[in-house]
Amino acid sequence: MSSWSDGYVSNINYTYGYYSELNPNNAVIPFLMAGLALPESILQGQYNACELGFGQGVSLNIHATAGYAKWYATDFNPSHTNFARHLSDAAGNSTMIADQGFNEFCQRDDLPEFDFIALHGIWSWISNENRTIVVDFIRRKLKVGGILYISYNTLPGWSAASPLRHLLAEHHQAMTSSSNEYLQNVQQSLEFVEKIFQQCARLTQNAPNLIPRIQDLKEKNLTYVAHEYLNQNWQPQYFSDIQKWLEPAKLTFACSSCYLDDFPQTVYSQEQRQLIEGFTDPTFTQTVKDFILNTQFRKDYWVKGARQLNHYEQVETWKKLRVLLHTPREKIEMKVSRYLTVGLNANLFNPVLDLLQDNKIHSVKAIIEKLKNHLTETDIFSVLAILQAKMHLVMVQSDEAIEQARPHCEAFNRYILQQSRSAQFPASYLASPITGGACHLGTIENWFLLAHLEGIAKNKHIDFAWDLLKANGLNMVKDGKTLHDDKKGKLRMEECYYEFMENQMPYLKRMGII
Repeated sequence: MSSWSDGYVSNINYTYGYYSELNPNNAVIPFLMAGLALPESILQGQYNACELGFGQGVSLNIHATAGYAKWYATDFNPSHTNFARHLSDAAGNSTMIADQGFNEFCQRDDLPEFDFIALHGIWSWISNENRTIVVDFIRRKLKVGGILYISYNTLPGWSAASPLRHLLAEHHQAMTSSSNEYLQNVQQSLEFVEKIFQQCARLTQNAPNLIPRIQDLKEKNLTYVAHEYLNQNWQPQYFSDIQKWLEPAKLTFACSSCYLDDFPQTVYSQEQRQLIEGFTDPTFTQTVKDFILNTQFRKDYWVKGARQLNHYEQVETWKKLRVLLHTPREKIEMKVSRYLTVGLNANLFNPVLDLLQDNKIHSVKAIIEKLKNHLTETDIFSVLAILQAKMHLVMVQSDEAIEQARPHCEAFNRYILQQSRSAQFPASYLASPITGGACHLGTIENWFLLAHLEGIAKNKHIDFAWDLLKANGLNMVKDGKTLHDDKKGKLRMEECYYEFMENQMPYLKRMGII
């Protein structure tokens, strides 16, 4: 393994995923539900944000393209940096993208102070030396009141699977790991470890999920398996350990990135709630929470200098927000699921849904005014927070931010769609100026949208997508079966097109993609 990688998997590139938690706009509602003040700059626009270890830079570029933050970022892998810069150039988003390790990047003297710093997953896979560097960077560069997003592999959830990771990494390390053999060796290591565990009755009786977990990994993208399991440094941690690490940076835990992870009804049984409510120490409370839930991965916001909002401040901040219900009313179920599934109070939700079902942008201030005779402000906030956590509702950026982002989003999306002509192009997310975040379409849907944007006649959209399908040597699939017969394949594509026009097109219009 090359020395510049510092023990991190560098033989193969990271996956091309998008992570909404890295969008600073998505921190607003969880913070308000926790009763905490947000940086005014995030609420008003024009602020600085930083991502450490951005992978392929898909999330980074979408947020830099569609939002109003100025982003600075680094990833030590030059292939990642090259792709991320390529996306940035296509969008014209002026993001500062470096290919430096944390030690070098964090000592730069040309970086501003930040209102938002993000670390997605990387914390679990770097050395203690690099963790120390990162914490010092946060201490020096995160503004007072600023937000840290950090996600990491968590104990005790990873305890049972740690033997699998250890044996997999040991076997893989003993094999040849040249770049052209790397993924093949990952597959062989999975199969080898499976054989070993089949002979480890005493171990698997105590940890019965080990063999099913291997089966699950064999069905996953091998690139994901390599980056998740095969780094030299791999250290899941208890919440209390993270608190000790971040304490020198003067950070305190704010809330989970998804409100449902803090919503007691979807997290705890009645007996568990009574237990949790008896604790006064917040660190111990979060640690016990992870034991109750057997948490494997946490996605949290921390804040440098938490400030509690009084009721007046909380209401006034909510009133400044704008929201959009993007899911058709009839598709919203009156239940919510996280760790537990609970029914929703129709008397609370229906008045709000009645108001928002036109799928237009509404100010929270106007919602409160229109429903003041039916619901309390607190009830309205809870409904909006749950709808957002269920991914039916989004917070909308200011008109100024939308107009500023729109030409960059159009350029970015045009590039992604043009590149989608090759099914091998790995990035598949589009940038929304409405939310500052991403929208995802499948390959076929991308081709339908490209046909629309290219001005091709509607009655030719299916032919356009069909020609691209054949040019890529692909076939349609229905009910998990590949349709080798072109006639059946064309009929399936027609079904997909009509579904796209009925469902995705209205959604894309609401998101400002078209």
